[in-house]
Amino acid sequence: MNEGVCVRVCVVCGGVCATGIKWVEARHAAKHPTMTRAAPIGKSHPAPNANSMRPRSPGLGRASVFGDDRQDGPSSSRFGPRRIREESVMLRSANPSTGALPFQFLMVADLGDVNVNLYNLQDSCRLIQEAYQKIVAAGCVPLTLGGDHTITYPILQAMAKKHGPVGLLHVDAHTDTADKALGEKLYHGTPFRRCVDEGLLDCKRVVQIGIRGSSMTLDPYRYNRNQGFRVVLAEDCWMKSLVPLMGEVRQQMGGKPIYISFDIDALDPAYAPGTGTPEIAGLTPSQALEIIRGCQGLNVVGCDLVEVSPLYDPSGNTALLAANLLFEMLCILPKVKVV
Repeated sequence: MNEGVCVRVCVVCGGVCATGIKWVEARHAAKHPTMTRAAPIGKSHPAPNANSMRPRSPGLGRASVFGDDRQDGPSSSRFGPRRIREESVMLRSANPSTGALPFQFLMVADLGDVNVNLYNLQDSCRLIQEAYQKIVAAGCVPLTLGGDHTITYPILQAMAKKHGPVGLLHVDAHTDTADKALGEKLYHGTPFRRCVDEGLLDCKRVVQIGIRGSSMTLDPYRYNRNQGFRVVLAEDCWMKSLVPLMGEVRQQMGGKPIYISFDIDALDPAYAPGTGTPEIAGLTPSQALEIIRGCQGLNVVGCDLVEVSPLYDPSGNTALLAANLLFEMLCILPKVKVV
């Protein structure tokens, strides 16, 4: 067995469970930590589906994916969601900086892992897509923990089935629009190329922020710009606030559905060393907060945070940063009111 071939999907689904699951204080209660101390879905609360979940209002969901099937470096991002869950016990229920009280407006529960095929990446993507179709059909907005960036492709397949082509805010050191590697068209460097191929994205509403690093050519972003993507290089973000940029992004996205995909390697490795493909001179945590908070008021239909590799950061700081960014994503979802 190829040790790298392992994708597991965990879902933190919030806001809409007909089973009446409520957010609970479970800081040290569960044998396996849940995201932001959310109630686990277990024997007493089966994993919701389109029939068992009925939104009381348009729902929120968070999802995480363990996977490093096609990661360039040593395998380890499959353990990212577990470590993010562990670090998330440090999070609390209110966001004083923004005035958001997400748990007062949404019900949040950890749905656990979605079964995948450990020996077949294509089949794993099929299983992920089917799982997310049920989650989205139930009225949830999934927040996903990664895992490598391959997982965003089947998630967006499920999103497009409900919403049609979606806008994309992609925060990353890399564009992830390669066509293939070693003959393979599906790995963590190709998900958005595959999404374009299948018409899953509204390409005029795709913005990529934090892009940087060496390349095989002097014009590595030609494909992206030819599709209509806006590519914001990391050096265009150095030593400045990104609040003005996000004002432009909000105007570009409008009121149509948008998906947020955040690769932790968008951040400088000084802040987030726990990732498989780090690039120097990246974004700062404060800029990451400006990006996410700048999405307040947009029609966000899903989010993910990927590529956390705990092996490279025994301190847990990368996972702690990831957990906080996911909490910020929770706070900007459409039904979360700011007080």
